[in-house]
Formats: sequence, structure tokens, C-alpha cells
Amino acid sequence: MVKHKASPPAAVRRRIGGAGASAIRWALRVATSIVAWTLLLHLFTFLGIPRPPLPIARPSCLGGRSNSTAANSVVAAGEARHLAPPALPPRRLYKSNGYLLVSCNGGLNQMRAAICDMVTVARYLNLTMVIPELDKQSFWADPSDFGDIFDVNHFIDSLRNEVKIVKELPQKFSEKVPLSMQPISWSSDKYYLRQILPLVRKHKVVRFSKTDSRLANNGLPLKLQKLRCHVNYNALRFTPSIEALGNKMISTLRRTGSFIVLHLRYEMDMLAFSGCKHGCSDEETEELTRMRYAYPWWKEKEIDSEKKRLEGLCPLTPGETTLVLKALGFPRDTRIYIASGEIYGGEKRLAVLKTEFPNIVRKEMLLSDDELRPFQKHSTQMAALDYRVSVASDVFIPSNDGNMAKVVEGHRRFTGFHRTIQLDRKKLVELIDLFEDQELSWEEFSVAVKELHGGRMSQPIRRRIIPGQPKEEDYFYANPHECLGPAKKRRDRLKHMEI
Repeated sequence: MVKHKASPPAAVRRRIGGAGASAIRWALRVATSIVAWTLLLHLFTFLGIPRPPLPIARPSCLGGRSNSTAANSVVAAGEARHLAPPALPPRRLYKSNGYLLVSCNGGLNQMRAAICDMVTVARYLNLTMVIPELDKQSFWADPSDFGDIFDVNHFIDSLRNEVKIVKELPQKFSEKVPLSMQPISWSSDKYYLRQILPLVRKHKVVRFSKTDSRLANNGLPLKLQKLRCHVNYNALRFTPSIEALGNKMISTLRRTGSFIVLHLRYEMDMLAFSGCKHGCSDEETEELTRMRYAYPWWKEKEIDSEKKRLEGLCPLTPGETTLVLKALGFPRDTRIYIASGEIYGGEKRLAVLKTEFPNIVRKEMLLSDDELRPFQKHSTQMAALDYRVSVASDVFIPSNDGNMAKVVEGHRRFTGFHRTIQLDRKKLVELIDLFEDQELSWEEFSVAVKELHGGRMSQPIRRRIIPGQPKEEDYFYANPHECLGPAKKRRDRLKHMEI
């Protein structure tokens, strides 16, 4: 005879049934809460209202966890916050006076500064701005669009409380030929209010065909200066692919400790444009001259190279830069990342630098061919990778004070006055010539170089203003002191490489 298992008592069956019902009710409440929360977030987004903060799970107070488990939880929480959609600022509502089209000119950092200026102009004049067009006609012939370099949606969203930005003109204006013009360089806010605004109101669509240095360094209202900083340091974020590769290079460099970035501006275009030929052979000089005459928009053709060098207007050669690094006291094993395009003269011209500082790397050594392939033939995107590493370095040393040198210096000031060594090229070439002519000993040369740069390492300082000479005064984006409050002055608490 088969024995059946005894059925549980009725009281037990009621408890089991009650527990099941409680579990079902609990699950329904959780599901209802999730649906309600999701609908609420969508409603806040639709209305343009900042989203309420998401509830964060608290760590359990029970039991002990190992340090590695706790660290993993922190990493996971950071990743979750990164994936969560950020709260959008409330949209600024205003009656637009018209549409502003912007055609940027120059390299990455000249265009970057111009975009900041044009957003500021659009905000000041209550215009609607169309996503800027990047330069595709200059020496680099880079076909990259704005969205190939910068995160378009982040750019639009982070500025929605200041100015309306659209990806393209509305259909009703698509057939309209805009008024094309070039604003006067280094103009004040009053110029745009009195000269440009009436034109926009009349024509409804205006295109600025050149945008480099079209807004004054000084004399603008404080809110406009701070908006320039907001655009530069918050709204202009690189695309996820550029950010990811930049972060990978920074992490790789950090594994061996601190590192410096040497912005060695010794590419063919720079030498041809500037007319600087110190250290070049006769054949190279002829090649650079031919290139200078081949580009009609490079206005200066006959150039006294030696005079420019003695005035400090030429980039230091790799050999001269090597002497300066040694004189400043950088040890032989210093990790040096070279941020530049192709060095004119190739590996042969870098031989002295590599002999004295063998621990030299470039992005081509830190990333695989497959990782770099999408960026090749896109010089602006390659420059964006260098920019990321330059801002994050322990020390940044530019051999020339071009746009990248200035914009990176300002960004490093903004993030905490990180050390940038501003080489005094005019006095340096004089010292280098004296040393090479054996009129100075190495000890005398080294002491003089150190003393020369003691006060040129991005210490907090106000911009130098020269009325009527905007080209000669300090550049806003190299030292945006209006945006550098007391909270930014953390230099003494930051860990830097000692020289």
C-alpha cells in the first residue's frame, strides 16, 4: 500500500498562502513605483523641468565586507551614475531676433575659442544659433564636422538655459540666402549690439564667415566672460570615442607615475607659415618657402627668419628644447608625451631629444593601429586626443605660444592652476646662443634658465591689458581670471612633478 505524505495542518497552509499573497502585493507595489517614477521623469523632461534626484541605495550596516568588495561597489555606483541621464537645466525662454550661422576657421583650438565667442554673442543678442560649421578649406583639409569632434547633444543641452541651439535652419529658411559677413576682430559687446543686431533683425539669418578673435579679451560684462568659460569647460565636451581613447592614454601614462606633455610645434605648416628656418638645411628652407607661397591666405611671404627668432617669434627646435628641459632639471627618465603632428625632418630631427630623454611616447605608441585608424586623415580629431592628454598632464610645456598652447594653459588654470611652463623664447635663444658659443658654462646656463622661468609657471595672475593693442595683450582663453575664484586656487594642495 502506497503511503501518501501527510498534508500540512490548515494553519500552516494559511500562513503559506498569506506569505504568497504578501509577496505578490509587494511585487505589484514595486512594479507600480517603477512605472510611476519612469512616467514622472519623462514628464519632467517634456516640460523642461530639472529632474528630481534618483534614490540611491544605502550600503548595509550589517556584516563586514572586504576592501575589494567595497571598492567594487563604489566603482559600480560610479558607473551607474555615469549611465544615468543627467538633469537638464531649465530652458531659457526668449523671443529670438534671428538665426546665427557660424563658419569657423583655423585649427581645433582656434575654432574652439571661436565657438565660445559666438555662443556668447548669440546669447547677448538673443539669437538662435545653428551648430557651427568647422573649417574644411585650410592647410589641414580635415573633413570633420562638429559632431565628429564634440558631443552635439551635450552641447545643446548644457546651454539650453542660456541660448537656443538647433542642428539646422528651419525649413522655412532653408531656401533663404543668409547675409554673409566677417565681424571686426576684437570687438566689444557694444559693437555687436549696435552694428550686428540690426542686421540680424532685418535679414533674419546671418552667417559669420570668419570667427577667429572676433570678441574682445577685456571690457565685457562679467556674465559674458563667465559664459565663455562655461562653453569652453563644460559645454564643449569631446565625443565619447575621443574621450575614451584620451582617458585610455592618460591611464596608461599614469601607470608609471607622473608625466609631462611637450607640445613640440615643429610641423611643416608652422615653419612655412612663420618663416622660421633655424636649423634647417638649404633644401628644407627652399621647400618651406615654396609652401608659404603656395597658400595665398598666408599674407607674409618675405620673412627674415633670424630676426624673428631673436624676437622670440619662432618655435624652439627639438634640439633647443632638449637643452631647456635639461637646464630646468628634468631627469633623464622623465616620461614625456609629445603632443604634435608630424615633426618636420622626422626621427632624425628628434634624435638628440630621444638620446637625452629616452622615455618619450606619442599617441601612436599608446594606441593600436585599429584604435587610431578612424582618426587618421582627421588632424582635428588627432589634435583633440592631444588636447585631452595635455590638460591632464602633471606639467605642460609648449615650445611655441600658438592657439593650443594658450587654450590648454587656460584650461589647466581653470582645473586648479596645474603647472604650465611658459617658455620665454626671446631670452632663451639668447642664452642658448651664448652657451653654444661657449660664452656660458653649463652651470651658468642652467641657473639662468631656472631663474628666468621661476615666475612663469601658471601662478595666479591677472591678464595684462594694453588699450588699443588687443593682439599684444594677454589672451582671454590663456588666463580667464574672471572664472578663477578662490575655490580654484588649489595649487599648493595638488601633487605636481617637482622640477
